[in-house]
Amino acid sequence: MHERTLSSKTIYDGRILRLEVQEVELADGTRAPRELIRHAPAVAVLARRADGRFLFVRQYRKAVEQVVLEAVAGICEPGEAPAATAARELQEETGCAAARLVELGTVFATPGYVDERITLFYAEIAEAAGPMQCDADERLEVVAATAAEVEGWLQNGVIQDAKTLAAWLLYEKKMKT
Repeated sequence: MHERTLSSKTIYDGRILRLEVQEVELADGTRAPRELIRHAPAVAVLARRADGRFLFVRQYRKAVEQVVLEAVAGICEPGEAPAATAARELQEETGCAAARLVELGTVFATPGYVDERITLFYAEIAEAAGPMQCDADERLEVVAATAAEVEGWLQNGVIQDAKTLAAWLLYEKKMKT
């Protein structure tokens, strides 16, 4: 299975994404259009304090017109390694530094039309929290929860964010002893 790109046109080129319309040729010679969003690489961090509570952020997400509970996350700066982004975003969004950072894996949230690669991390965070350093247009609330509370949120559909669900699953499979 392969699709050969015949043509590509950039429709929009913004601060965090680019929209392309492509014409492709399928293996059987059929031609088809593809609308693609090109997005910078990103990270998500499932962070746990020394007391065992996990840190999440709650913020309003305009695309879905609701407040979303999710893992700490952000976009990699050009040339920035995902682990460096994870440590930076954790500090900015929670005021906490990672004492230990473990890569859990990567996910494509919606590969049918978006190429965003999200590298997922588990972080054990240092005891003391410093000041948050959110972006000027970010409004976040840090939420701490026990593993039992997180499991309840998962069962009740409180957590709907794909990267957060994937990070929890990979944490459960790779880190939990």
